[in-house]
Amino acid sequence: MNAILTGATGTIGIALTSYLLKENNKVLAIVRDKAKLDKLFKNNKNLNIVECDLENIENIKVETKNYDVFYHLAWTGTRGEQRDDLKLQDQNVNYTLKALLKAKEFGCDKFIGIGSQAEYGRVNGIIKPNTKTNPETVYGIAKLNAGNITRNIANKIEIKHIWARIFSVYGLYDNKNTMIMSSIIEMIENNKAPKYTKAEQLWDYIYTQDVAKALYLIGINGKNNEIYCIGSGKVKPLHEYINIIKNEINPEITIKFGDIPYSKKQVMYLCADITSLTKDTGFKPEISFEEGIRRTIKWYKENRIR
Repeated sequence: MNAILTGATGTIGIALTSYLLKENNKVLAIVRDKAKLDKLFKNNKNLNIVECDLENIENIKVETKNYDVFYHLAWTGTRGEQRDDLKLQDQNVNYTLKALLKAKEFGCDKFIGIGSQAEYGRVNGIIKPNTKTNPETVYGIAKLNAGNITRNIANKIEIKHIWARIFSVYGLYDNKNTMIMSSIIEMIENNKAPKYTKAEQLWDYIYTQDVAKALYLIGINGKNNEIYCIGSGKVKPLHEYINIIKNEINPEITIKFGDIPYSKKQVMYLCADITSLTKDTGFKPEISFEEGIRRTIKWYKENRIR
């Protein structure tokens, strides 16, 4: 399978690029700055990197159209106040449509867009692909719109369309401000835990390599016009995840839960139903949270991002 990726320098993008190359696939990575991928993959013969901003993606030309799958991972404004920046999120929808049209031009048979758990909003129960969507952020609304618009256009221009809604991810190259990575950094660097809520939320975390495997299998076996939830399919209370991190770094660290109040729109239950994903593609998560955390801590100690 020959694949094209946008967003290849993000957490999931790096994992997917690595997975594709490991499986001896040819990859065209469309990125804003190629230095990071050059360093990571050291001029891998199966990796072709093109520098381009998403707003100019329509100007990209390639010598060959021998590509099978287009993975659109790139999305700006995924954290903080930018999640409710209407102009920024509207641009993301437009960029997703541009990516779809470029996928068709490149001769791809399949377009795989990356959605989010945020499209569902707050749900008290296991989230299935067809669970009613009720996004509460502009980011979630934009992701939902991007999926719906590109699915409609894809059917008209005759390219297969799949939308993958990814749940909570952790692992190598994760953003330093996520709950998992900020906990790791604070515990290692300052020998203490950050402040937390009561951490009673029941959460579904999945390691980046498992996400990459799921996307790879979707690229091969995913069905047209399907929506897939990508998660571990299992939940733990948030305080259990935090204690696993602590015990791996230093069991003597004291953790006090409840210093931070829950937000008004706190999501208390988040679990992906991966039944259809497994049925259609054969995907099953392989890496436990304990093993994924060990790998993430080891990577952090070797790279020290702050």
